[in-house]
Amino acid sequence: MTWQHLGALLTGAIIGFLGGLFGKGGSAVATPLLSLLGFPGFVAVASPLPATVPSTLVASAEYWRSRLLDWEIVWWSIGIGTPAIVAGSFLSHSVGPRPLLVVTGVLVLGFGLSFLFFPKDRSLAKEAADNPEGLRPSYWRIRLITVATGVGFISGLLANAGGFLFVPSYTEFLKQPMKKAFACSLAVSSVLAIPGTIVHAYLGHISWLVTGLVALGAVPFSHLGARLAIKTRAAKLERWYGLALTGLGVFFLFHV
Repeated sequence: MTWQHLGALLTGAIIGFLGGLFGKGGSAVATPLLSLLGFPGFVAVASPLPATVPSTLVASAEYWRSRLLDWEIVWWSIGIGTPAIVAGSFLSHSVGPRPLLVVTGVLVLGFGLSFLFFPKDRSLAKEAADNPEGLRPSYWRIRLITVATGVGFISGLLANAGGFLFVPSYTEFLKQPMKKAFACSLAVSSVLAIPGTIVHAYLGHISWLVTGLVALGAVPFSHLGARLAIKTRAAKLERWYGLALTGLGVFFLFHV
């Protein structure tokens, strides 16, 4: 086993823990790390995607036991997001790996800064207390379909399951509290990773050795991350999330 392979295993442990903690599959985080380890562009972009399936299922089970899942959000996101992610996956081949890596870094940085400087969970928590039956903003279904379509398509292009985009979209556009956004994102990501994996495997973008190493590191640590998130205050969790995304975005854009 080379140092690159050991790096892929460690990358899996990092994304598993962060994915469970922040409600995302982790492929968007794994891509810059694998790229920095010297893996080829499309291998770095696509190989982490199938590894997110077992790790997100493990973390999602923890959120489900804590009754944080909103099944209407989950099923609509899966139903609309699946064809969108397939379309984006097929188009990724014509875009090329470097633009995808740059876009990933920009999106990670942008969302990180938004959580740091424009925290949302405190106001959402007050709204939730005023409306215990659940937050459903105006044009709810249109918002939900738009989020699922947009995030699904972009995720297909970037070869990830969409967790790092679903979480801020659920909080920003669907007005969901942070922990519920994490829970729904994990459940949706575990399913949306499957069609994207099939398409990228067909296109020859995936190294299954790298996938296996990432998954081996990710699964046990995703459980730990989810348990920590559930026990942590939402406001503190939001700050952690913003710091993690901002740091990763800056680091990646300077090394891509």
